[in-house]
Amino acid sequence: MTKSAQFDLLDYQIILELRKDARKSASEIARALKANERTVRNRIDRLVESGAVRLTSILDPHAFGYVNTVDIFLEVDSDQEQSAIEQLLKMHEVSYLAYGLGTQDISIEARFKDNAEMRQFLGKVLPSIPGVRVKGYALVPRILRNIDEWLPKPEDFEG
Repeated sequence: MTKSAQFDLLDYQIILELRKDARKSASEIARALKANERTVRNRIDRLVESGAVRLTSILDPHAFGYVNTVDIFLEVDSDQEQSAIEQLLKMHEVSYLAYGLGTQDISIEARFKDNAEMRQFLGKVLPSIPGVRVKGYALVPRILRNIDEWLPKPEDFEG
């Protein structure tokens, strides 16, 4: 999303309330913020429609036994890129997929229940995709901040 929409302190306060409990109703948020319920409801709608906020459920991979996380850096032949991306998007192990800084680089994050699954994925599954080479990887013993915990700077809400 580009910064075409202006956000203010009320938007920031609404976002903070939704982060505490995304199931909280507009009326509950309005009461907590001492704001008009219709205004809060309209702000939530605008935040969602603009793409600034996505109301979704976040799953904890550990709750499902996915205790190993690895960041993987791939080099993909440009003529195979679209096909490789389509295959990667279908893999349940892949929790994140993005273009990297280089023109042929793709970065993924993958999750596994154990080291054997991770080893199989790195050594057999990824190399079997045409045009894909594993450039490197890093085991992630602990994620310190995830995307669902990120916030813009407070001054971004001085619209």
